Amino acid sequence: MIIVNVPVDESDAMRDAIGKAGGGKLGNYSFCSFSVSGIGRSLPNMNANPTIGVPGHLEMIDEERIEVSCDEADAREIVRVIRKTSTYEEPAVFVYPLIDVG
Repeated sequence: MIIVNVPVDESDAMRDAIGKAGGGKLGNYSFCSFSVSGIGRSLPNMNANPTIGVPGHLEMIDEERIEVSCDEADAREIVRVIRKTSTYEEPAVFVYPLIDVG
């Protein structure tokens, strides 16, 4: 499973990019995902180059958390596409292995 947090106004583009890279495959379905909205918070240090906000100031952003399953063979490419598509300097991407319980 791959999870990424993105600004709400970028969520459709991110879901599309992830789906085109092979994310969200479930049997005979593709582009499957689950999303939840929330508030992302970050405090960029003085060495950061944030695309939203300024260094030294706590930023709160309306975000969407996108969760997709994927084949292990596609995981690296999906993460690469997420990093390329994201406007964040350092996108929050989480990869979790799943257990097939049959």
